[in-house]
Amino acid sequence: MNFLKRLSVFERRLWLISVTLIALLHIFQKDQTVFQLIASLIGVTSLIFMAKGDVIGQWMAVVFCCMYAVISWQFRYYGELMTYLFMSLPIAMMSIIEWMKNPYAENEVKVAHLSKKHWVILIVCTVVVTIVFHFILKFFNTPNLWVSTLSIATSFLAASLMMLRSPYYAVAYAFNDVVLVTLWVLASFVAPENLSMVLCFSIFLVNDIYAYHSWKQMRKRQDESI
Repeated sequence: MNFLKRLSVFERRLWLISVTLIALLHIFQKDQTVFQLIASLIGVTSLIFMAKGDVIGQWMAVVFCCMYAVISWQFRYYGELMTYLFMSLPIAMMSIIEWMKNPYAENEVKVAHLSKKHWVILIVCTVVVTIVFHFILKFFNTPNLWVSTLSIATSFLAASLMMLRSPYYAVAYAFNDVVLVTLWVLASFVAPENLSMVLCFSIFLVNDIYAYHSWKQMRKRQDESI
């Protein structure tokens, strides 16, 4: 657990509260699987390290993407399955390379400033990817099609911004968290054990809000040191 020493006092408290809430839900909700518990714990731990610009968070994100894809497949949320297995996972792997190539200090990535050209390309790519995946999801009769489609849009934008080292990745992920909370609330009407994923992404939302604040502070500090 030496890697936790990299966190500030506030970050350790945020992490501890997050994992405690997830663990308590597992205790009181007997329908939740151990696999879901482990996935949630890895996911929320990855977020706290990515909030610091620490590449170890990206390695954890790779593991979470694989586990969350399995959970999505079990509930036939093919949109989430394809998003995390064929989009978020490869981008997380590319992010590891990108972050390691652009260090600012030990265990901290260099925060980037995106140009207008970057934003235009990102928006166009997001629209194209969303349209393509929408018809793929429709072909597979994916439950809650439009919510799943919106999840793809926000996930792609967030993952891309993360790879590009932009603080706004956290804003996009916060929107994605709201979409996913909605998605799993709908799923919980069918299978109550999916309430665990509702709590998971609600906690992710809090962590992503903090991540945006953290990255803004990182960028300000890095710019002032130039």
